[in-house]
Amino acid sequence: MNPVSDAADVSLEQVVLQERLPDLVALFSSQWWTSDRTAKDVIRMLAGSDIVVAAVDRTSDRFVGFARVITDFTYVALILDVIVAPEFQGCGIGARIMESVVTHPRLAGVRSLELVCQPDVVGFYGRWGFTERVGNSRLMRRTTDARLASSQ
Repeated sequence: MNPVSDAADVSLEQVVLQERLPDLVALFSSQWWTSDRTAKDVIRMLAGSDIVVAAVDRTSDRFVGFARVITDFTYVALILDVIVAPEFQGCGIGARIMESVVTHPRLAGVRSLELVCQPDVVGFYGRWGFTERVGNSRLMRRTTDARLASSQ
C-alpha cells in the first residue's frame, strides 16, 4: 500500500467500534510501547478513556492513527497513545489528530493539557504550546513494564 500524500484522505472518528478493534490492535503493534497490547486490554483501555480520536485512511479503511485522553474536564487532561502508522508518518495525520484533541469542545475549559513523549517529538508537540517547562514537577512512574523503565 502506498501511504497518502497528505492527511486529506483520512477521516477522524471519535469512537472505536467493536468490529474495528483488530485494526486498532494492529496499529498498536507498530510502536515499541504499545506492541504487546491485546484486544482484551484495549477494550478495557477504551472504556477508561474519556476522549478518543482515530484516524482512518479512506482508501484502505484501516486505522492509521490514534490518540486518547483521560481527564477530569476541569483541571487536567492527559493525552496518551498518540500514534501514526510508520508508513503514514510525515503526512500530517499526527497534526490532524493533535489539532482535534487540543480543540476538542469538552477540553475547552481544562486548565492543563499534559502528555509524555520521547525527545525526538518534543518539537512536534511544541506546535500546540506544549513545553518541557513544568516548574519543579518531575515525571515519576511505577510500572511492571520494563520497556517503560528503560531509555529508548
